[in-house]
Amino acid sequence: MSRLKTLIALSSVVVLSACVVAPYPRGGYAAGEYGPPVAVADVPPPAPYAEVIPVMPFPGAIWLNGYWGWNAGRHVWIGGSWAAPRPGYVYNPHRWIAVQGRWHLMPGGWARPVR
Repeated sequence: MSRLKTLIALSSVVVLSACVVAPYPRGGYAAGEYGPPVAVADVPPPAPYAEVIPVMPFPGAIWLNGYWGWNAGRHVWIGGSWAAPRPGYVYNPHRWIAVQGRWHLMPGGWARPVR
């Protein structure tokens, strides 16, 4: 039995060693931004996909719409997903904004609403 406990403990250490806890980027939700753009492009993003939303995986789950990301010099679709709600927070999606003729992908995320 002791050997089994040791094996479980070592397995846990190996699995959990890949976990990273990073602080959420601070930024001005009140200003409408979480921080610097994730990407900057010279071309606007295409129209959003009309995603087929899969069955809700658990009661109370909320759907987070997909968005156009940027990778290797082109727009790539990042599919939506289900998430657990965070009481006291709202989810603000990633969004593209035009700034002086270029398109900036602003990061989304959970934030407390401004009152």
